[in-house]
Amino acid sequence: MPVVVVTGARQTGKTTLANLLTPGRRYLTLDDIAVLDQAERDPASLLAELPVTLDEVQRAPALLLAVKRRVDAARKAGSLLLTGSANLSLMGTVPESLAGRAIYLELPPFCPAEWSGESVTATGLDALFAAKFSAADWPERRCRWESWVVRGGFPDALKAEDDAARDLWFAGYVQTYLERDLRQLSNVGSLVDFQRLMRLLAHRTARPLNQSDVARDAGLPQPTAHRYLNLLETGCQIARLQNYQRSAGKSAAKARKLMWRDTGLAAWLAGVKLGAVASRPDAGFWLEQAVFQTLQSWAALDSRRRVHYWREGDVEIDFVLEQAGELVGVEVKATKKIGSEDLRGTRAWQAAFTRKGEVPRAVVLHGGDEARFLGQNTWALGLGALLPA
Repeated sequence: MPVVVVTGARQTGKTTLANLLTPGRRYLTLDDIAVLDQAERDPASLLAELPVTLDEVQRAPALLLAVKRRVDAARKAGSLLLTGSANLSLMGTVPESLAGRAIYLELPPFCPAEWSGESVTATGLDALFAAKFSAADWPERRCRWESWVVRGGFPDALKAEDDAARDLWFAGYVQTYLERDLRQLSNVGSLVDFQRLMRLLAHRTARPLNQSDVARDAGLPQPTAHRYLNLLETGCQIARLQNYQRSAGKSAAKARKLMWRDTGLAAWLAGVKLGAVASRPDAGFWLEQAVFQTLQSWAALDSRRRVHYWREGDVEIDFVLEQAGELVGVEVKATKKIGSEDLRGTRAWQAAFTRKGEVPRAVVLHGGDEARFLGQNTWALGLGALLPA
């Protein structure tokens, strides 16, 4: 494609990655006031010499019109590499989608495997979609999920010397996001209200999202809460997972599940501290959030992949992984032993999606080391593959 667009939250490493992949390539950032002024005043002049990498393009949405004209005049693969700290497809101010000219890629924060120097393939998630799966295909590792909850995946937070240094980094990150990044996306009347909403949402991670309840508890009009949620999603801070149903219309009508793109940021906003995670009454939700850190990296590597959840009545399954139309249900449990009572949601999901006698695969990820077959195309597998000690 002539244009590659890499989006993700600020500080995930987009600029570093772009420069590592294309050393010596002409590079311009719209964080530079002079470059930003040129992008707004004479965008075509920025594109006179190709190839070029343009960083933080969400700061000048109209630049994409000039990109379209430049590409149409001379189409050549790899001409433009654009990065941005916002999901351009969700920005109402973007006048041009670059349809047919660009491929969009997402760079989420590091997942534990990546930070340990491995690929996401090493987690075993790909093996779950194999025609024949065996427990031997799943990596055996001891689990230490609590520390990953508070560390998250931002490089600078992961490199912090101690908890106090990490707290300072997250405080600065939120302040920068509120005072700079957010202002670039929209005119927010009260940053205090917006930050209060962020903290409220952090306490509701990994749960179906009711916007009316959120607005009421935040003391905001519902349209304002709705707009703030959209801004957080556009800024790559949260994700809202669809309730997977056979009918796309039915799926769209169901409540979405709130997840944060970075579990460490969510934990900081909620006041979650290392050493007290597992004893919290909402520990199960934080474990799901930590697992999502890897699932989003897995999904970002292939456009045919999606992460959903499923809920019907009072039964649910934590995640539904989709790859090229194939489904795998994922239930997450902190317990080290899996019993029949832990399979209620899994069995209900399998019953709902069994077709012509073919039962969809499901796995229960748990805090122990045991990997075993549970019958009915279901396996118990250790969480250590995704959240290693």
